[in-house]
Amino acid sequence: MSERRPSPPKSPRRPAFARVLDAIERVGNRLPDPITIFLILAGVVLVASWICARLGVAVVHPRDGSIIAAVNLLDREGLRRIFTEAVKNFMGFAPLGIVLVAMMGVGVAERTGLITLTLRTFVASMPPTLLTAAVIFAGMLAHLAADAGVIILPPIAAMLFAAAGRNPLVGLAAAFAGVGGAFSANVLPSPLDVLLIGFTQEATRASKLLPGYEPQVLGNYFFLTVTAPVLTVVGTWITHRFVEPRLGPWKPAAGTAPDAHALGEVTPAERRGLRAAGLALALTVAFFLVLVLPAWAPLRGPGATILEQLKPFFDSIIILIMLLFFIPGLTFGIVSGKIHNDRDVTKMTGETLATMSTYIVLAFTAAQFIAFFNWSNLGGIVAISGAQFLKGIGLVGAPLLVGLVLFSASLDFFITSASAKWAMMAPVFVPMFAMLGFTPECTQVVFRIGASVVNIITPCFPYLPILIVAARRYDPKAGAGTLISMMLPYSIAFLVSWTALLLMFYWLQWPIGPGVMMRLPGY
Repeated sequence: MSERRPSPPKSPRRPAFARVLDAIERVGNRLPDPITIFLILAGVVLVASWICARLGVAVVHPRDGSIIAAVNLLDREGLRRIFTEAVKNFMGFAPLGIVLVAMMGVGVAERTGLITLTLRTFVASMPPTLLTAAVIFAGMLAHLAADAGVIILPPIAAMLFAAAGRNPLVGLAAAFAGVGGAFSANVLPSPLDVLLIGFTQEATRASKLLPGYEPQVLGNYFFLTVTAPVLTVVGTWITHRFVEPRLGPWKPAAGTAPDAHALGEVTPAERRGLRAAGLALALTVAFFLVLVLPAWAPLRGPGATILEQLKPFFDSIIILIMLLFFIPGLTFGIVSGKIHNDRDVTKMTGETLATMSTYIVLAFTAAQFIAFFNWSNLGGIVAISGAQFLKGIGLVGAPLLVGLVLFSASLDFFITSASAKWAMMAPVFVPMFAMLGFTPECTQVVFRIGASVVNIITPCFPYLPILIVAARRYDPKAGAGTLISMMLPYSIAFLVSWTALLLMFYWLQWPIGPGVMMRLPGY
């Protein structure tokens, strides 16, 4: 009688949530290329504009009582505009200039080896247990650089994790969670505070419900400052509990970026270059301070508050970031012998921008989709109709706050610009919440929660292609599904924990800013 062979050991069954994320990744990666997706969305908007215009879809603007009607983009005037303004749409696509200008500086710093060497030095001095939290928190601080943060930090974080011997996609996900999913959270005021408060102030004055009340620029500061460490802890736990175990250790495929941890020892020339780059960085920062701090400084303007006075500085942040990478990178390259003449610098910047060719094509298609969406008035109709529905169902108190968070989050799947959404929503929600006893600053901060957490999982996020390109350095098969499946746990956790923190402030009656409460006096 033959002996019975033992059956091979079964591989451990993956957790249910991991299997769901795997399914999302498979489905998402089967989607067309992002360029094709934006072309399809543009076509959908054109057809929707024709249908809605034929049906007479329209809403009343809550601020001035004007009629916002759907515009048919397939009639004679619409088709003429599509063809005559295509180039204008492309040239006016804001993320395009931000990406290309920032990458010129980053490219020099990267191709001379400065970024890799700096990251290796940083990893050597960083306790491994704090690396994830440091990356997520750095993502929140990167909001000071506005949209440039999402371009620069995730690819650098991926290199940082590779230098630490960890999966670089985990680093990319953690950084994207901080800079995208926690977009409003920060321990320092950011340009977004200045941008949004203008719409809040305008909506407050136009409503005439709060005579003499002036919404404060820092009216959300206390809440968002507390939010930053809370989301850092939540994001770190999500990374260690779900994201990193699911992705597993990184096994470099042929043609992918090298493991920075496996690079050789630092040479004497590189050490000299690193010291020179540090000095160049210090001098560059000192020069920036001279441009900003004195009363006569060219990057300081008039204004009642310090944030208003620093508007020229915020408007210049992209070129300053480019110089912040370019000058130390150039110095390192010259001192270490990586740069011999100006042609080497030209070649480095050219090679870097050559890697952005796919993004440039995508920017053209994305710009047309966004322009069509704006021209059709469908965005405003959806926002105002949704607000009227939320008002009509009679929510009050805590359920009303949660309702606005969810509505803002759902709108973020289609309109990712926080300022564009708030420009449409503020005239509706600021008066509506004021009549129910909430301050304008409270309404604004509730909106900001929903406007942040969906950024990292919507296919319409304008910088998604940049992140896909960064991911493909380590996984050639990475696509939209890869990113969405990685980021979904962060999005869910941030939505739940951030909303819970909001309700805690509401129930405990804590101030959300200097002298600013969630409820109006007398309520």
